[in-house]
Amino acid sequence: MRSIFSGMILAVLALFSACSPNNVKIDKDLQHFFDEKGVVGTFGLYDNGTGQFVIHNIARFRDSAYLPASTFKIVNSLVGIETGRIVNEKMIIKWDGIVRPFPMGDSTKSWNKDLTMEEAFKRSSVPYYQEVARRIGKDTMQFWLDSLKYGSRKIVSPIDRFWLDNSLKITADEEMGFVKKLYFNQLPFQKRTQDIVKKVMVQEENANYKLAYKTGTGTLENGKTLCWIVGWVEENRHPYFFVMNMEGTPAQNIMNFRLELLKSILKQQGFLEGKR
Repeated sequence: MRSIFSGMILAVLALFSACSPNNVKIDKDLQHFFDEKGVVGTFGLYDNGTGQFVIHNIARFRDSAYLPASTFKIVNSLVGIETGRIVNEKMIIKWDGIVRPFPMGDSTKSWNKDLTMEEAFKRSSVPYYQEVARRIGKDTMQFWLDSLKYGSRKIVSPIDRFWLDNSLKITADEEMGFVKKLYFNQLPFQKRTQDIVKKVMVQEENANYKLAYKTGTGTLENGKTLCWIVGWVEENRHPYFFVMNMEGTPAQNIMNFRLELLKSILKQQGFLEGKR
């Protein structure tokens, strides 16, 4: 998927040695957040109202594509609802009785039960969405990947694995463009479909802000762990879109601190504390 931001970023790279456009900030102050956790990563934040763009590690953000992992549940949900394979966010898929381990060895207790779509999304249940993908089927899923121009668009492995095994890949830039279109109902789905998915993406909501996102965790070809968080933060009914990804060794168990890292960066940018 060609992001709406790619052209702007290309212009930044071309002009960076001579001048820095007023609407783009390459924020080197964000480096320490990643250094303190011992990880390599990228972060981008876009203010839709002003067109201001803050980014850390622009090369990784624009040029490096990775498996979407569970961020693909956004697409899987949209296609599932649009095609009727998911009736609504309350649709239950029964647990198949298989107890699955996480990579670190703990059982996936929150998955081992009958789940609604909303529960499966928020708990990031892989089995639920594998079943959804099987019900959608390869040809239909491929049609929607092509229609969305989503990442590399490739389904070269089983229909219930291709977003998890490094065959399908997407850049952080493309992820941001995708969630921005979702927020404004600009994807080629019915409004109802997009509204349901936006609703289940909301993870926190209070008087100061609304935080909507989807996480993703996967294993890269080099054996390292990749973590994503993609979504938006809304303050005073004004959206700011963000994407973060990072990688570390399996021993670092980086999925345990990805949300902490995201919130630290957002607070440094003036969010989550009612100041906007």
